[in-house]
Parts: sequence; structure tokens; C-alpha cells
Amino acid sequence: MGKSRNARRGRAAVETVTEKVDGGLAELVPDRERTRAWTLLIDGAPQSHVDLDDPAFLSFEYQRRLGHVIDLAAPAGRPLQAVHLGGGAFTLARYIAATRPRSTQQVVEKDAGLVQLVRRELPLDPGARIRVRSTDARAGLAKVPDGWARLVIADVFSGARTPAHLTSTEFLDEVRRALAPGGIFAANLADGPPLAHLRGQIATAADRFPELALVADPAVLRGKRFGNAVLVACDHPLPVAELTRRAACDPQPARVEHSRALTDFTGGAAPVEDAAAVASPAPPPSVFR
Repeated sequence: MGKSRNARRGRAAVETVTEKVDGGLAELVPDRERTRAWTLLIDGAPQSHVDLDDPAFLSFEYQRRLGHVIDLAAPAGRPLQAVHLGGGAFTLARYIAATRPRSTQQVVEKDAGLVQLVRRELPLDPGARIRVRSTDARAGLAKVPDGWARLVIADVFSGARTPAHLTSTEFLDEVRRALAPGGIFAANLADGPPLAHLRGQIATAADRFPELALVADPAVLRGKRFGNAVLVACDHPLPVAELTRRAACDPQPARVEHSRALTDFTGGAAPVEDAAAVASPAPPPSVFR
């Protein structure tokens, strides 16, 4: 186990912190270009990046895309009530706390050992209204009061795969119950050719939400490589034009699909129910090289 941040007593961090957690071997790797920034890896798979000096900085492309959704979920600076399914290093909760002060947030992270590691090495701002629950994502979501959340973000991976019980219509029923009218659901999905999982997740969301958008690298959408896509869903019209502009201007530009084009993309895939749900596909080893 590496030295804790407390043990270093404020000196510049240079060591990688390693610790066994419930989900595998966690590593906090210092960012050589940012003084107090770290990348979290679980069994070698990158999970989160955090800059303690600048929590509004989002390094990973999929987190920036989720950041665009957060920015458009309400007028700039307005507090949000948000639920994060999957905690990682609490990157997006920190982002909301920094960009929308006085927001109230719940983070649901099953891996209690990971929560302890992150709290110790990358402490949350004590003034941020962030509550962390160490429980299963769906069980934690069930405890959210009806209509409480303006935003629900699902970013849950176990062994680099989204668990099956977080891919179904029944899961989305819980999401809709927790969301306020006009609230937004955003999910980080990962898939590669032939994109069967991604198409099924779009069909599943379309079965429960009238408005959808998908943000992804064009190469991923063409089935040329394995990668992440952010699915956005709401019961009210989404800010598609502004989301499209922001995604196109990102350092790693993405395309936004919606309406008929997104329906066509699903290729007739059927909604996924609990009884037939499976975990998302495992990424090829080359993804993390």
C-alpha cells in the first residue's frame, strides 16, 4: 500500500497509491502535468481523473460529455439535486459542486473499500453537500425519494462491464420514479462492433423516455472501434442544438444523434427486461494499452 496523502503532510505527491479494494487493485496515479491531480485505475482500467485544485477540469472525454449534459441540465450556476450511480473518484460530483454551488448530491458506490480510499487520499470539500452511500446502485436508487432528482447519472462498471441489472426497463422505471418532471437521465455506455449492447440500451431507454440523444465519437457509432457513448433521456425536449455544438467543439469532437436518426441507428433492437438482461461486453485488452 502506498503512503497516504495525510502521511505526506502536504508535500508534492510523487508516488502511485495502490490498495486492494472490493473491485480489484485500485491505483491512484499522479498526473505529472497537474500538481494535485490523479487518475484512478481499477485492475489497470482507467476509471476517473480528479484535479483537487480545479475540480471543474474534466480530463476524460466521456466525463466531459457528461459535463456538457450537467451544464445544460439547468441555467448556469443553479443548484441541482443529483444522483450519481457509480462513484469512482467522485469526479462529476466534484464538478457539480464547483460549477453549481449549493447543489445537493447523492453518490451510490458499491465498493466500500474504494470509497474509503478516495475519501482518504482525495478528500471531498467539507462544504460540498455530497452524501456517499456504499451500496448497490439499484438498491441505492430505490432509496431516493420520488421526484427528488433533477439529474441521475449512471456510470457503473464492474470489471469494466456495466452490470446486467442496470441495463433493463425495470431499472429505468426506478430512474423515472426518482426524477422530477423535466429531470435528465444520462448514462455512460461502452460497446464495440457490432454495437448490439448500445442499440439495445437505446431501445430500452426509448421504451421509457420520449426524448433521447446519444453523444459519441463517430468512429464508435460506425462500429470501427470500442468506446464510450453517453445516452441522454428526458420526458421533456432536450437541448439538442446546444449539446451538439458543445460536443463538436470538444477537444475530442463527438457527434450527437437524436430523433429519427437515433431510431434508425437502433436497427430494430428490442427493449431489455430484467429476465433477459446481460452485462455490457468486456472491452478488448488493446483499449487500455
